[in-house]
Amino acid sequence: MQTLKIVITGPFSSGKTELIQSVSEIDVVSTDRKITRDAERIKSQTTVAMDFGRITIDEELILYLFGTPGQKRFDFMWEILSEGMLGFIVMVDSTRPETFREARRILDTFRSYSPVPYIVAANKQDLEDAWPPEDLRIVLRVEPEVKVVPCVATDKESVKQVLLELLYSILEVMDQEEEEE
Repeated sequence: MQTLKIVITGPFSSGKTELIQSVSEIDVVSTDRKITRDAERIKSQTTVAMDFGRITIDEELILYLFGTPGQKRFDFMWEILSEGMLGFIVMVDSTRPETFREARRILDTFRSYSPVPYIVAANKQDLEDAWPPEDLRIVLRVEPEVKVVPCVATDKESVKQVLLELLYSILEVMDQEEEEE
């Protein structure tokens, strides 16, 4: 049995908790707390330490999903959660361009922790005002070889596709490393 640690990160209210809740086969371990300030207009709770879920791919592979807090004041948890990750997903709320700069900062931070494969999940693609994934690629300055995947975090099939794309990216890197040996 092999386990893979995957980190889901991104700005506040980008859909990290929803993504994990959509696919986890266990009750998600969550450290959400009630919000008492302006952010309540967007949502009423925020993750303060992490979310944790699990999904069994097959009898030989289990994914452990760790969701990071999105608020900057909790970013001290990011490096801790990144330890041992084999890949990460940067969630972006495609309908909130005011969060794109923060998404890029988070992406750069996680890349500095570990040179593992990552993808960008362009969340809320079911909404009319969502930016298309290719436009997000440009505005976030994401390299052509990195996948920017459309996503609806509340839709299990959409989330599965995001996770599969990350797994394909991890496998590509593992195959390249084997060829170099």
